[in-house]
Amino acid sequence: MAATLFDDFNTISSKQWKQKIQFELKGADYNETLVWNSPEDIQVKPFYHKDELTKTYSVATKATEFKICQNIFVYDVEKSIERAIDTLNRGANSLRFSIENESIDVTKLLENIPLNDVTVYFNLSFISIDFVTKIDAFASKNNITIFCSLDPIGQLAKDGNWFSTKEKNNFETLNLLSKQTKSISLVSINAALYQNAGATIVQQIAYSLGQANEYFNRIDTINQPIVFEVAVGTNYFFEIAKLRALRLLFKLIAKEYNHNLDCNIIVSPTKRNKTLYDYNVNMLRTTTECMSAIIGGADAISNLPYDALYHKDNEFGDRIARNQLLILKNESYFDKVNNPADGSYYIETLTNQLAEKALALFKDIEASGGFLKQLNDGIIKRKIQESADVEQNLFDTGKEILLGTNKHPNKQDRMKGDLELFPFVKQNPRKTLIKPIIEKRLAEKIEQERLKLEDN
Repeated sequence: MAATLFDDFNTISSKQWKQKIQFELKGADYNETLVWNSPEDIQVKPFYHKDELTKTYSVATKATEFKICQNIFVYDVEKSIERAIDTLNRGANSLRFSIENESIDVTKLLENIPLNDVTVYFNLSFISIDFVTKIDAFASKNNITIFCSLDPIGQLAKDGNWFSTKEKNNFETLNLLSKQTKSISLVSINAALYQNAGATIVQQIAYSLGQANEYFNRIDTINQPIVFEVAVGTNYFFEIAKLRALRLLFKLIAKEYNHNLDCNIIVSPTKRNKTLYDYNVNMLRTTTECMSAIIGGADAISNLPYDALYHKDNEFGDRIARNQLLILKNESYFDKVNNPADGSYYIETLTNQLAEKALALFKDIEASGGFLKQLNDGIIKRKIQESADVEQNLFDTGKEILLGTNKHPNKQDRMKGDLELFPFVKQNPRKTLIKPIIEKRLAEKIEQERLKLEDN
C-alpha cells in the first residue's frame, strides 16, 4: 500500500496559521486588514481550516448530470420546432419554451421534436387547465420529463396581479391541476426575480422558501418536484453556497409536509451586472456564473447570451452562450465529479452560515403571517429596495467593482454603469410589488443606447 504523501509533514492548526499571518502583517490589525463583511452580514476570513468547521451537512448534487438548457420563445410553432431541433443537434439536452398565450398548438410543438432523454421546461405567461392537461397527456404517453412551471405568487410579485382564470382563484386552479395531471411537475418558484431586483443571497433563499411554504399550505397534493428558477451573480463562492443552502433548506421544510422529492433547480446568470458597453466582458461574467451553478448543484443551466440586454434572441448569441457550457462540460470536465464542493472548508462554512441566516429570516416571515401577507403589505418590496440601494451605493463609490464599467471604463462610454440603468424596484399607482425586470421604459432606453452604438 502506497504511503500517504503528507505523512512526513506535521499538521498545522488554525491558531498557528493565524499567528503566522499576524507576524507577517507587521503590526497591522488582522480583522481590519484581512476580514471583510459581505452584504449578508457574513464575516469572510482570509483562510478556513478543518478544526474550525463545527458541522457539515450532506447536500447531494449531481454535477455529472447537469443539463444545458436552451430558451425558446414560441410564437411561430414551425419556426420553434426548427430551432429546437437545431439546438439539440448543437449540444443542448434541455429546452425551455416561453409561451404567452394558449392559442399555441403545444401538442404539435412537442410531437415534432425528438425528446428522448431531453428535459423540457415551460415558462407560461398564463394558467390554463386545458393547456396544461395537453402537456401532461403528451408526457404520459411518451415518458418525457416535463416541468410545467406555474408560479402565480411569482406572477403577483412581478406584475402586481394574479393570473386570470375561470376558477375562483389561482390556487383552486393549481389544486384542480394537481388532481388531473400525473406525469408533469406543476409548481415553480421564480427566485431569479429577487436576485435581479437586488435582494441579498439570504433574502433570495428565504423568500423562495416562503413561496414554497405557501404552495405546500395551499395545494393539497404535490407529487412532483418543485422547480426553483434561480439567478446567480458574480460572487463566485457565495453563489455556490447559495444553491447548496437552498437545496438543503428546501429538504428541511418539505419534510414537514411529507414531500420527499428533491427540488429541481434551473439556473441562469443574473442580468444585474451585465453591461451595454464593453459587452464582450459579459461572456466572462456569465462563464464564472455558470461555473458557480454547476459546482453549486444546478440541475439545468440556461446561459444568458452576452448581447441579451440589447438584442432580441439571435442564433449567434445563443450559440456562443451554449458553447460556453459545452466548453465547461467537454473541455473543462466540470461534469466529471458529483458533489464537487464537498470538503471545501470555505464553501462548507458559507453554506452553513447562509442556511442559518436564511432559515432565521424564513421563520420571521412565517411568524409575521407568511410570505403572501408580507408581499401584500409591501414589506418584501421595501426590504429588497433597501438591499438594492446598498448595492447601488457600493457600485457608485467603487467598493463593488465591475471591470470596464466603474473600474477601468472606456473613456468614450457615455454611461457610468449598468446598475443605475436597472431601477428594478419602483413605486407605481397600482402598488406593483416588484416590477418586471425589463419594463417598457427601460427597454426604450436600451434601444436608444444600442442605436448610439451602431452610429459609432
